[in-house]
Amino acid sequence: DQSARCLSVRDDVELWHKRLGHMNVRHLTDLVNKEIVRGVPQLKGGDKLVCAPCNQGKQIRVQHKKVPDVQSESVLDLVHMDLMGPMQVESIGGKRYVFVLVDDYSRYTWVRFIRDKSDTMNSFKIWALQVITEKGSLKRIRSDHGREFQNEVMIKFCNEQGIAHQFSAPRTPQM
Repeated sequence: DQSARCLSVRDDVELWHKRLGHMNVRHLTDLVNKEIVRGVPQLKGGDKLVCAPCNQGKQIRVQHKKVPDVQSESVLDLVHMDLMGPMQVESIGGKRYVFVLVDDYSRYTWVRFIRDKSDTMNSFKIWALQVITEKGSLKRIRSDHGREFQNEVMIKFCNEQGIAHQFSAPRTPQM
């Protein structure tokens, strides 16, 4: 009969877990046992509840292996470099890109402002030749796979200067 069906209440944990916004089963059990909320029946099946949306929501990325902060043995052994931009607002001189170089050992940072991505190589050459003249050598550079870094002109320049060019793994900012 229709009226009897209306009064029957399902008493499984999964239903109430979903009704109460995917509440933790332990908290749900406390609600029932301590009679904090009236009308919730004694629940069955709490020990075997597996809620797919809750499990998905709790997924986390596995931690990366701890990499030593310093991967070099001396100043200019390894220099990381990257290009940012275009910036929404250009500088007074019309520059919209920021070229950043960081020495791995000392964390000394050089910043160059450039007009266009195509100016990156020229800016790098000027910087590298200045550093080599002042300090004696530049052993390795590391960059992403951007076309401003991965091109024939860069390969030729690095070979001429004896600089090893390494590339970071794609889509891994922790590298």
